This record gives sequence, structure tokens and C-alpha cells, in this order.
Amino acid sequence: MLSIYRFISFFAAMSVFSSLSAQTGTGILKTRAVINADLGKYVISRHIYGHFSEHLGHCIYGGYWVGENSSIPNTRGIRNDVVEALKKIQIPNLRWPGGCFADEYHWMDGIGPREQRPKMINTHWGGVTEDNSFGTHEFMDLCEQLGAEPYICGNLGSGTVEEMSKWVEYLNSDAVSPMTDLRRKNGRDKPWNVKFWGVGNESWGCGGNMTPEFYADQFRRYATFCRNYGNNRLLKIAGGANSEDYNWTEVLMQKIPHWMMWGISLHYYTTNWNDKGPATGFPENRYFDILNRCLKVENAIDRHIAIMNKYDPAKNVALVVDEWGTWYDVEPGTNPGFLYQQNTLRDALVAGVSLNYFNKKADRIKMANLAQTVNVLQALILTKDEKMVLTPTYHIFEMYKVHQDATLLPADITQQDYYEYQGTKLPALSISASRDKNGLIHITLVNIHPKNKMNFSTEIRGTNVSSATGRILTASTMDAHNTFENPENVKPVVFKGASLKNGVLEVEMPPMSVVVLELK
Repeated sequence: MLSIYRFISFFAAMSVFSSLSAQTGTGILKTRAVINADLGKYVISRHIYGHFSEHLGHCIYGGYWVGENSSIPNTRGIRNDVVEALKKIQIPNLRWPGGCFADEYHWMDGIGPREQRPKMINTHWGGVTEDNSFGTHEFMDLCEQLGAEPYICGNLGSGTVEEMSKWVEYLNSDAVSPMTDLRRKNGRDKPWNVKFWGVGNESWGCGGNMTPEFYADQFRRYATFCRNYGNNRLLKIAGGANSEDYNWTEVLMQKIPHWMMWGISLHYYTTNWNDKGPATGFPENRYFDILNRCLKVENAIDRHIAIMNKYDPAKNVALVVDEWGTWYDVEPGTNPGFLYQQNTLRDALVAGVSLNYFNKKADRIKMANLAQTVNVLQALILTKDEKMVLTPTYHIFEMYKVHQDATLLPADITQQDYYEYQGTKLPALSISASRDKNGLIHITLVNIHPKNKMNFSTEIRGTNVSSATGRILTASTMDAHNTFENPENVKPVVFKGASLKNGVLEVEMPPMSVVVLELK
């Protein structure tokens, strides 16, 4: 009896030790997966790696636009350092002018001589005066400098069918007409042939507080008068649901003919709307909460996709997640309407997990747009006068660009370990794999555990690979970030924790890390 009691006591003690190890970081996480390199079916659209820039805070003014007379190096008023940084991540598309701003924006106020353009009040974001010096021609110039596809969100809320129809004609027609004559008068001969068009923004809220039934009718009306010109075919995107509003998706999929829309949008922010918390200086409970909410986004999107699958089993209508990302309290001392926040390693992990998930849903998700590119919310870039800093989130997009237009490879986790905090468990590992046009396999891995390192093993089936190289983004603290004084505090470095033998890849990752591997 005594020996049995001792055995039971020892087993209990070991169980407690194991539990404590998971909390204190003395344990090692173990995960296993199988990657089938010969079973790739869907292409990961490069447009999943798109971005969003609204007339909000210093995203446009001071972010992209400094004006032609600025001492900051620029090309036709657009700052060169921001353009070069975004070109390095192969930015595929840019959504503009909003956001809530889109449904109060009248595009004809933003063309012609800048000194003659009427001013307006940005009622949504800070109540500042908008001088319209950055308008259609400036945005199209920005996209051409970036090599990015423009994604224009038209004004359905306070605008008219005629207004949006004329904007399409102004941008896309090569015929002789009042709109094309006006475009040529303003300095542009040939059309830009813009493909991506959003019909309104957040029509359930700031874009008009509509019901889904009313919006569906409005979309049909507006979409009818947004014409194709020449060989350009518009890819019209219906304004979709907010977060977990599944009824909105259901109604739109029922009431809008699928041939009328290329995609349906979804907005989902990773935040606690009742208590957003600070972007830096946060404790572990807030770190865990954000990662938990990030993973819950996947469940919500799965439900929206299930509704779309019911009405569109052939998957002809794309899901467009054209606003996503983290949202915290603004930085102390900044305008609350400017939504300026720092960006930390925590945000990089959210971006890594989210993009891995979007990749996996490549059969339905054809576009996504992080909010927002410069100086707003989960920004890639922060600027201050002539200074510019790249955020940890920027580095994720730079590391993940290898997935753009690559073939998604099934990556099935066979053994998962967990990050447990106060009785709640989250899967510690996130993974995505693809094969590019040159035959190279890329794997992106995220270990969200803030204390425990991860031993990851995967069998690579269906191909022969002999070498593995990689890079890693990590830091010692969960709120590590880059500043104008220390711009390279968090940046990718060479990763040496991977080995490949007999088709089995072994990886040892530190806590809070994102790894990209190249196999050949």
C-alpha cells in the first residue's frame, strides 16, 4: 500500500510539475505535421497580401503625401522612402479612400488644380479640414509608383449612382465623352483601367445604417451602372458583414445575383471593443486575450464561408477581408480620431497567424487588406517628419511575400501542443506551406507561446528536398517594438534552427517567434 501511495504521489507531483512548466516556460512544446507537396490545388492570390489606406490621421497626409515642395524626398509629392519600403514587400493592391471616409467622399472635389479644390471636414476622423490635395490622380500615381492594383471604394452612402458611374468612366474609358475629356484636361490621356471596385463601405454602420435587404437592392442598382469599358472588366465587391453578423452574409448571397459581384467583403478587427488596452506595456493577460481573439476570427470566417458555400458551392464569389488587424487605445497625447498606435511583436504574431489562415482558405479568400498601411492602427510604417520606421508587422509581410501567387500545399498538424493561460488553451503553432513557380517550397511557422520554445517536426511527402534555409522574427519581450530612435530593435535575422534529413524537417523555435523556411 505504501509503495502504491508513493507512486500515486509521484504521478501527481509530476502532473503538477508539467502544468507549471507550461506556465513558467521550463517545458518544451512539441508539434508534428505532414506536408503533401504533390497535392497542391489552389493558388494563394497575391491580393491576400493587400493593404488599406484611408483619409484618416496621418495615413495620407504625412504618410504618403508630403507635397511637391516638401524637403522630404518625394516624387510628385509622394514620399520616396514609403514607396520604396512598400515595393520591397511586393504590395499587390491598395484600398482607398476609405473606410468610413469613402461614403462622405465626392471624388470630383479631388481633381483639377489643387489650389481650386474645395475643402471639406473629415467628420469621421478627428474633425480636421481635408483640403483634397490628394485625390484621384495622386492616388493613381501612388499605385503606379508602387506597382500595385488600385482598389477603389465608391460612395454609396451619401453619393449617387451617377457619381460612381462617372468615376468609373473617368478612370476607365478611352472614348470621347465629357468624363474622358475632363481627365485629359487634368493631365491624363490614357485610362487607368481600374478593376477592383467596392460598392460602399460598412453600409450596416457608418456607410448608411442600412439593412442587408436594402443594401442588396442598392448594390444591384449601383453595380448596374458601373460599366465595363474596352477590355477591362470590373471586379465589383459588395459591402459585406461586420464580424459575426452571419445574417448579412446570408441575405447578400441570397439576393444579389452572383454574376453581378466578384466578391463580398468582411471586416473583422482583433480587439476588445469595450477595453482595447495599450499597444505597449501590456501584461500577459492582454497578450493572451489578443491572440485568443485572433484565433476566434478563424471560427467566425469559417461560418461566413459555410454560408457562402451553401449558395455558391462552385466558389465563384470571393471572400474579401478588406479590413483586418489589431486595434488598441491611441498613443498618449495623440488625437483620438487619428488612431495612431505603436506596433509590437504581439502584432507581428497576429499578422503571421492571420496570413497563415488566409492562405489555407485560398479557395475562397481571394483578397485581404490590412488596416492600415501608414501611421494608423496595425501600420506597416510609422513616419515622423522626415523619419520613417518599419514595424514588426511590416517584416511579417516581407517574410511572407514568398506565398504570393504560389500553390497552397496541404499542411496537416498531427500533434498540437498548447499555450495555456488561466485554464484556457490556444494552439501554440500556426503553419502554412506553398510551392512557388520555381518549385521552391516555403513554410511559415508561428509559435505564439510567450515562454516556451517549440520543437516542430514535419514529413515532406511527394517531393525530394535536400536543404532548408530560413529567417526568424522574434524578441525577448512581448511588446518589443521599433522606434525612431531604435528602428531595428525587431527585425528578421538568419535562422539556423532547422535541419532536414530523409524528408523530415526538424525545427526548434524560440518563444514568440515567426519563421519562414525555404526548402529545395
